[in-house]
Amino acid sequence: MATKAFLAICVFAGLCSAQGTRADYERALKLRETFQNLSIDVPDPGSWITDSAHFIYGKSLGGGRHEFVLVDAATAAKRPAFDHARLAESLSKASGVTYTPEKLPFTSVKFIDGGKVIEYSAGEFQWKTDLASYTTQKLGPAPRRNNGVGRPPHPPVSESFNRPVASPDGKWEALILNYNLFLRAKGAKDSKALSFDGSEGNYYDLRSIAWSPDSRKIAVFRVEPGQHRTITLEDSAPADQVQPKYITIEYAKPGDTVDIEQPVLFTVTDRKEHSIENSLFPNPFALTRPIWWKDSRGFTFEYNQRGHQVYRVIEVNGETGKARTIIDEKAATFFCYSGKKYRHDVNDGKEIIWMSERDGWNHLYLYDGTTGKVENQITKGEWVVRGVEKVDDEQRQIWFRASGMYPGKDPYFNHYFRINFDGSGLTPLTQADANHTVSFSPDMKYYVDQWSRVDLPPISELHSTADGKKIADLEHGKSEAPAPESFHAPGRDGKTEIWGVIFRPTRFDPSKKYPVIENIYAGPQDSFVPKSFSAYNPMQALAELGFIVVQIDGMGTSNRSKAFHDVCWKNLQDAGFPDRILWHKAVAAKYPYYDISRVGIYGMSAGGQNALGALLFHPEFYKVAVAASGCHDNRMDKIWWNEQWMGWPLGPEYVAASNVENAARLKGKLLLTVGELDDNVDPASTYQVINALIKAGKTFDFLLVPGMKHSPGGPYGERKRYDFFVHNLLGVEPPDWNESNGPVLTTQATLQ
Repeated sequence: MATKAFLAICVFAGLCSAQGTRADYERALKLRETFQNLSIDVPDPGSWITDSAHFIYGKSLGGGRHEFVLVDAATAAKRPAFDHARLAESLSKASGVTYTPEKLPFTSVKFIDGGKVIEYSAGEFQWKTDLASYTTQKLGPAPRRNNGVGRPPHPPVSESFNRPVASPDGKWEALILNYNLFLRAKGAKDSKALSFDGSEGNYYDLRSIAWSPDSRKIAVFRVEPGQHRTITLEDSAPADQVQPKYITIEYAKPGDTVDIEQPVLFTVTDRKEHSIENSLFPNPFALTRPIWWKDSRGFTFEYNQRGHQVYRVIEVNGETGKARTIIDEKAATFFCYSGKKYRHDVNDGKEIIWMSERDGWNHLYLYDGTTGKVENQITKGEWVVRGVEKVDDEQRQIWFRASGMYPGKDPYFNHYFRINFDGSGLTPLTQADANHTVSFSPDMKYYVDQWSRVDLPPISELHSTADGKKIADLEHGKSEAPAPESFHAPGRDGKTEIWGVIFRPTRFDPSKKYPVIENIYAGPQDSFVPKSFSAYNPMQALAELGFIVVQIDGMGTSNRSKAFHDVCWKNLQDAGFPDRILWHKAVAAKYPYYDISRVGIYGMSAGGQNALGALLFHPEFYKVAVAASGCHDNRMDKIWWNEQWMGWPLGPEYVAASNVENAARLKGKLLLTVGELDDNVDPASTYQVINALIKAGKTFDFLLVPGMKHSPGGPYGERKRYDFFVHNLLGVEPPDWNESNGPVLTTQATLQ
């Protein structure tokens, strides 16, 4: 590891022999800047300008500097994407904050209006700049991520928000009045009822209204409302007043009654209602909105049965209201509708491309839309389709990404392929043994292939889609910072390889023994070990205090075989621990400095549940845990997430997996953290664990962060986590942060 960068970092560290010192903390907090300064010519994924053969991407210049590059795919010529100096001057003037050309406050931009205008986020706001005049305008608040609380309710639509839905021919308007569906001529004030059976407890839903393309028919859902549970959060220390505030949000939990949707068909000319018999969709968790065929012969919706073990595509005849099943998915465990559902209608539904794990691996199938029979399995083999990028109905070709196709290689690496509808002509578009991100031009003539590994900075290339040939090299990223190591070892079955990544301190000394800390998130919705290069990873900062930090994807997580995934079914307390522990032991067998007598673990959300679960169910191996914002009892968390993996109706499995029910088993050192305004995972989930621990006479630490939402605790919570591991795994006292000359921990230093 004797690179120039490593030697520089070692000099910066002072090569002191102690661990967990103030100097270690200060160095850890600066690693983000240090590592990013060592990354040069590292490209961002970039994007194509709509309706153009021009590709734009940003790249690092080192020292925190950044620039944007525009590529003309037809000529392979590169040039600056815009005048960086003029943009910096314009944005500085508009925002009141001074920016420099090589340190603009964003890493991605969106070209609009044929490339004449760019939009981007800077600070708390969204901006746009006209590239002709370089005038900059504030658009509003920067977009924020949805926290995904779950299945949205369908409250009755009040008349004040009842916006009419116009027919495609512009002659009619459909609207809801007194919970019923009404029809009126466009612009008219008077309307006539199409339905008469709507009520507050069984109302027609405005948002579901779908006109047929010929304007002769309307599909709409009648909704019987469910429970609509609410939770109340206390903002104990609001910034604008002395007294606390209370926030009430709607939050459905496992076992709650849900809205029951019933599709109804109306014909406009005779104002007739056609009831749709529901034997094919008797117990819905949710129905997708009605979508009409282009020829108006009927409409389809998708039925997700409560419990997520039956999923159907259902067609309703537009004249008779008769329903039939086109696609019928049935699973012994769960149909992963939240991550592995894909449908593409070919030739107005005459054929349908569908994704399924029915043969044990996630693959694509071609259905006959008329008969509902499978014409052929398009992809097959012991590997998984990860997503579809493009379908060409005329050429009958599909561009998709997949992983696990190459035996002996990392089964999580994304590669890109083209294949014909009949399963012939499988053509790889990516070659390098790395994780690929491909971006196709709008006309599909070109694509940019960017590939990297955790130990390899990105390489970006321009290719021709027709034959996959490389047209030009765009960037070869470079970094002299120490890289993490990818490591794999057999899991509980003795043959399935479990993959993880290892971070060591920059001043790593192989003659020493290092405590091990695992960063865990075992949510079944995805896989989580990083596969691509990052100039800096927060796990590196934690390692800098004198630890080896790892992350592992055990059985029960996604993107492998169905059997691998099914380990989570009604079994979330498993969290892949039998695989994780074997992986740790394999690392220790290879590296004597890897001390598995001192193993800590931390995680947030589902990872918080997992981290505490390590001490409850595997205290012989894990000794210290920090659990943040945990969903500690799956009956307390979001309905869709928990019922998908733990099943419905609620059974004894929920109790078996509950950290609350098993709190008396606690051994080891535990720190619980929660934000009082967590609107993703009900904070009461953590409070109930605390109550159970107190009743059991257990000793633990707890941090409640006022005003904090779903988070590991913000900068203060991060430092508490660091201190907890330093004290309990290194066996030394953390620095006294109450000293007047102690460093101030700010968001700039946050180690999330």
